[in-house]
Order: sequence, then structure tokens, then C-alpha cells
Amino acid sequence: MTAVAQLSSVLEAGGPELARRLQGTEVRLSEVAESHGAELAGHASGTLAAGGKRLRPILVFLCGGTGAEGPLAAAVAVELLHMATLVHDDVLDQASLRRGRPTVLATGGRHAATATGDFLFSRAFAELAATRSAAAVRALSAASSALARGELMQRADAWSVDVTSERYLERCELKTASLFSQACRLGAILGDASKASRDALGGFGRRVGLAFQILDDVLDVSGPAERTGKHRGTDLLDGTVTLPLIVARGRDAELERMDLRAAVTDPAQADALCERIAATGALGVARSEALGHVAEAKAGLVDVELPPGRRKALDLVADGVVERYA
Repeated sequence: MTAVAQLSSVLEAGGPELARRLQGTEVRLSEVAESHGAELAGHASGTLAAGGKRLRPILVFLCGGTGAEGPLAAAVAVELLHMATLVHDDVLDQASLRRGRPTVLATGGRHAATATGDFLFSRAFAELAATRSAAAVRALSAASSALARGELMQRADAWSVDVTSERYLERCELKTASLFSQACRLGAILGDASKASRDALGGFGRRVGLAFQILDDVLDVSGPAERTGKHRGTDLLDGTVTLPLIVARGRDAELERMDLRAAVTDPAQADALCERIAATGALGVARSEALGHVAEAKAGLVDVELPPGRRKALDLVADGVVERYA
């Protein structure tokens, strides 16, 4: 199933109100992007246009229902925070492309990209503050703190041969799963769900986020640029040690001894290393890990009271994370 078909299935299961709320999210995101002058508006609007399928706002709505107004502000806030981190990541990684589009760094330079990320970050909290929910603000703050800690961990682990799968998963928890989890929790908070439901939905988001990041790292090794929006082996060139490389090193003695910094200095070398990693069967191991997290995510919702359509839509979101690899 293509990403477009998967999103259509989620929207169908979630009902017309979900589609309406997502449209409202896009309108508000555009309003925020265009609210502070032409130059900043251009960079922010370009960033939002490259924003993908809006998985995190979808999770907010599905976990909080679509009837209340609070989840709309939360959906916008979550997406703004997500986009802010991507802009800042592109600065740190010196990335010229994001999902096939030029990054703010490429079009406006380092200072413009830093300012754009800061703007999106600050607007995320301004949007959420309008809900007057201290619990919601605490949830987004927790995600923001986790993202920063995850980035610091990734920088500390660059080029390292000592990164274990356990440390890798901890980094995934911070950099990716935390925002997925808090998106679900925000929806539940603003939808007045019980504490048990908030915890279960937050756990669902955490597992989906882990699977999402693992598969993203698999795609960096396996996926062509026209599919992923970035050059194959970008993580390797950046020195980012991911699960496919960790598994491959355990199966290939030469890879285990390899000095990654010295061995991968250009795209051709990165491409060759991707082929070698794939030859060890490491991609299948990583995909199985992701499938396990998806299964646990869905199992964790068994006792949560949800309308059938929303439950089906959440299952489709979880399944879609893995199907983008197929």
C-alpha cells in the first residue's frame, strides 16, 4: 500500500470529522507561518510544505476525539515543534535536502535556518498555551526536553563503535518516540480521557514512534533518494550509528573493525557500505524489531475504550509505519 493510500484509509476510518480537523490544522499552520514578516514567512511556509503526512496531528485527533476544540491547538503545536526540530537538525547535519526539497539552510543560510527553527519552536508553545491546560503544556515540554537530550546523545555517539542496540533504542525514545507519545497523550488530556487511557495511548505512541525511527534508519540504507528525499547512506556520512549498522557489525568482522569516520567520506563510499550492511541481513532484523513494536502498540490498546472507527484508524497508522518500508 502506498503512503497516499494508507493515509486515505486512515482518514476513511477516522471519519469526515478527522479530515475536517486536519484541514483546519493546515489552515492554522499556514497562518502561523505567515504571521511574522515576508522573509520568515517564506522559510517557515517552505518548511511546513515539506512536512509529510502530519502523523503527529493525526495521533492527537485520534487519541482525543474530534469534537472538542483543544486538540486542534495541540495538533498545530505538535507539528510546529516537529518542524522546528527538523530545521535545526538540518543545520547540525549541513543537509541540503529534506524530503526532496531544499532545506532552509540551503536556501537561506545558517542564520535564517536557526531563526526559523526558533520561531516554529516558540509558536508551538504559544499555540498550546491557548488551551489553558497546564498538563498539556507539561506534556509538550517533556517532549521538547527529550528531543534536546536525544540530539546531544546522537552527537556524543557520532562515529562510535561502542554504540549498543540498547543505547540506540534509548536515543530513538528521546529523538522520535517521545513526540509520538506526547502527541497521543495531548489528545487524551484535552479530550478528558482517564489517566489509564492517557497512559495507554501514550504507550501506543511510544511504540509507534520507535518503529517509525527504526524503519527510517532502514530506509536510509535501503531506499533510493527519489523515495526518501535524501541521499542513500546520509546517516553513515554524518556518523550516525543506527540499528542496521549495529546488527551488521555483529555479523561482519571487517565491519566491526571498520573506522567509520575514515571509511565513509563521500556518497559513493556510503552507498557501498549500504550494500555491505544489506548483505548481512541486518535490514530484516531491524524490520522485525519494528514489527514487534507495532504489534505491542496495537496490543496495548485492547482495554482502552475507543469508538471502532478511531481504533481502526490507530491500527492503520501503526501498520503504515512499517508498510512504507515494503
